[in-house]
Amino acid sequence: MSHPDSFKSRKTLDVGGKSYVYFDLREAERNGLEGASRLPYSLKVILENLLRNEDGRTVLADDIRAMVKWLDDKGKAGHEIAYRPARVLMQDFTGVPAVVDLAAMRDATESLGADPKKINPLVPVDLVIDHSVMVDYFGQPDSFSKNVDVEYDRNGERYTFLRWGSGAFQNFRVVPPGTGICHQVNLEYLAQTVWTKEENGETVAYPDTLVGTDSHTTMVNGLAVLGWGVGGIEAEAAMLGQPISMLIPEVIGFRLDGKLPEGTTATDLVLTVTEMLRKKGVVGKFVEFYGPGLASLTLEDQATIANMAPEYGATCGFFPVDKDTIAYLEATGRDKARIALVEAYAKAQGMYFDATAAEPVFTDTLSLDLTTVVPSLAGPKRPQDRVALTEAAPKFRTALAELQGGRKRSELPTSVGDSRFMDEGAVPPAQTPETVRHLVQGATHGISDGDVVIAAITSCTNTSNPNVLVAAGLVARKAAALGLKPKPWVKTSLAPGSQVVTEYLEKADLQKDLDALGFNLVGYGCTTCIGNSGPLPEAISEAINKNDLVAVSVLSGNRNFEGRVNPDVRANYLASPPLVVAYAIAGSMFVDITKDPLGQDQNGNDVFLKDIWPTTQEVSEIVRRTVTRDLFESRYSDVFKGDPNWQKIAVSGGLTYDWDDRSTYVQNPPYFEGMSMTPKPVTDIKDARVLALFLDSITTDHISPAGSIKKNGPAGEYLVSHQVRPVDFNSYGARRGNHEVMMRGTFANIRIKNQMVPGVEGGITKHYPSGEQLAIYDAAMKYQQDEVPLVVFAGKEYGTGSSRDWAAKGTVLLGVRAVIAQSFERIHRSNLVGMGVVPFVFQEGTSWQTLGLTGDETVTIEGLTEVRPRQTMNATITRADGEVLTVPLLCRIDTLDELEYFRNGGILHYVLRQLAA
Repeated sequence: MSHPDSFKSRKTLDVGGKSYVYFDLREAERNGLEGASRLPYSLKVILENLLRNEDGRTVLADDIRAMVKWLDDKGKAGHEIAYRPARVLMQDFTGVPAVVDLAAMRDATESLGADPKKINPLVPVDLVIDHSVMVDYFGQPDSFSKNVDVEYDRNGERYTFLRWGSGAFQNFRVVPPGTGICHQVNLEYLAQTVWTKEENGETVAYPDTLVGTDSHTTMVNGLAVLGWGVGGIEAEAAMLGQPISMLIPEVIGFRLDGKLPEGTTATDLVLTVTEMLRKKGVVGKFVEFYGPGLASLTLEDQATIANMAPEYGATCGFFPVDKDTIAYLEATGRDKARIALVEAYAKAQGMYFDATAAEPVFTDTLSLDLTTVVPSLAGPKRPQDRVALTEAAPKFRTALAELQGGRKRSELPTSVGDSRFMDEGAVPPAQTPETVRHLVQGATHGISDGDVVIAAITSCTNTSNPNVLVAAGLVARKAAALGLKPKPWVKTSLAPGSQVVTEYLEKADLQKDLDALGFNLVGYGCTTCIGNSGPLPEAISEAINKNDLVAVSVLSGNRNFEGRVNPDVRANYLASPPLVVAYAIAGSMFVDITKDPLGQDQNGNDVFLKDIWPTTQEVSEIVRRTVTRDLFESRYSDVFKGDPNWQKIAVSGGLTYDWDDRSTYVQNPPYFEGMSMTPKPVTDIKDARVLALFLDSITTDHISPAGSIKKNGPAGEYLVSHQVRPVDFNSYGARRGNHEVMMRGTFANIRIKNQMVPGVEGGITKHYPSGEQLAIYDAAMKYQQDEVPLVVFAGKEYGTGSSRDWAAKGTVLLGVRAVIAQSFERIHRSNLVGMGVVPFVFQEGTSWQTLGLTGDETVTIEGLTEVRPRQTMNATITRADGEVLTVPLLCRIDTLDELEYFRNGGILHYVLRQLAA
């Protein structure tokens, strides 16, 4: 790549006797980028990226100038740029399809007569297996080993494939199951804050940046690493050296003052920040934290705040390099030379936070005095719905009616005053929701509305923070000493984000206290936070469902949307780990734990939360003593090796994968069938049929397969025909490596509404000319047999939501050549182009409704052979009665690079030809 270096910024930096090439922002400012030093720290990272990757094609001098023009319009202009992250992070659900595509590219390279060795990620990729462990076993000393056994049994096919990939590809590493959560492993080990690579005999230094195939990639922003979550196709593009198209964002400055009061935690702070930023409205924007309050937060506190950027809606939640960054790199066992480089580089670039310097220019700001933060939860349905702990019980009482869905209490069988639940001679209590106890088969206790049935210390958000975990351990220690126990209906679990947590909890002798309260280790992975909470005990589940109860979960996670945590649980609260322990003991959301006793000690005396809550000093003394550099060094010394289960997975295949036709998890996708070194000429769309007519706001969750697989849909029928029992269907997420399952689940969401079949919900369409009503997949296959191309019509904001790769991949595999909408979500539009599907936009004021389309029309679009970026073209639409409409459309292939992808049949084909040539 030629490098014009328009702003003469290429310089060298000497650190510890070694010389590094870098692109000097201060030099660039002197050479035409006036005001660059006033940019927010996060935008300095983007500016450096453009300076370093200027090539006269994807990055122009004008794109670089737009970074300082930002100071005038504060990002409102939204100039489009090509951004190249240093590396890619994946978890196993979203990572498997990317590795499947790499493996398929190797096969295709071989059939093109080229060397399959050429197909490798061009930037470093780390895949951490963390999404597959479920809490099947809990509350026992052997829960961890039993859950690991089930995990390997359930995911054998996927793990065999990933084990092959870890040996077959260069620039690609796999962190095996049972190690930790990708974001915590990234924070504690993978991230470097400043990245280096060897290029033409020189070492180039630049900010560590990444994209990840998981929304909480933002956690590493706490370590001054710019990163965020993207869909699989953007991640694959980045992995294969292609730039990511993005708009220069607005940056909201969040000023912190003061220091957290005694008794509050980082979790209370992040729930407050989330509530404030949701109110502000920061979707699609960067958030950057600054101000004197930063000095009182630990780096782990910063990572906790950064982790929840998806919950407050921002692209990232960035913290600049400061003394804590350097101290954290030191404490977690990073290489000494790297730590010296980070400090020297950040200072040379004006990227080192200076509390005395003028504040950066921001699009807008808001501020928080840390002394005003109070203990909090968030729930019962959304992470931004913060509730002060003092109001949790009364607010739950108010929320209960809505959660019950208007159900009348009198309609249900009750057991008020049932003698099994009362002391002898006691007077039956007044009938309130919490006193109405319903029978639990085979148990000596009942269960009622508001009972906490899941208490989970889980999720990288909080388990990366030793202060809150040690606090949880101390609450358990004090509670156990007084003889307190969780209520018998509570499913307790501890799933930390890395093995380091277990090390320091054992070193502090706190794990035995957590065990005494049922918080035994269940696994190292996302567990409860992503819905892998495992089933509730059968009798509890039965009592909840039979009596239509509103059961509660309390978890130290980041997401509590309806239906996410567990199908039996209707109310979900996010809380700090010590509060999770407290609610396990209280056992009910109706207990006001700030005033009511949690339980009684051995002598029958009431025990209150204040009696078992540790002081900040107690916590920090233990953290100082037990969380040490040697822990991180020993735990991460051989992080890619894996346990004996991983090591004994037999791998077949060498450079190319030995596909197993019988596998229902991993299959060779058909993207590259019949591919040649030169792309086939693009063909026009002739007499295409309409697969679906959609209204506004069709999300990628509507389009892309997600969640459980229904027995009676195309995907379920496929699995049954391959001798898979419904109990072993697993989820679409786990089967993302099998296109046969995924294409059958595309547009199959139970809530999607295709207006070709008014009044019908689910993935149904009408096949023409037969007029037959069929599953969308079945109709698409019929059209494919008859070589009939397809189009989809939609309204505004087509493809909003998380950028799911299968929303675009499934679309192309069903035979859709074009999607014609009133507007697109930005990333889904680029994903469609990346898969070779053309996005078209109606002219203002036109829609398929104004045209009176019903779905029985045919559509022809000519001129695609000579198409240019953002060209206006005509669609010829012929109605069933022969009437012909000519409709102008804007072709949303936006850039020359996108045009290349389209002409090649997609981004993977484009890169494959480049690498094979």
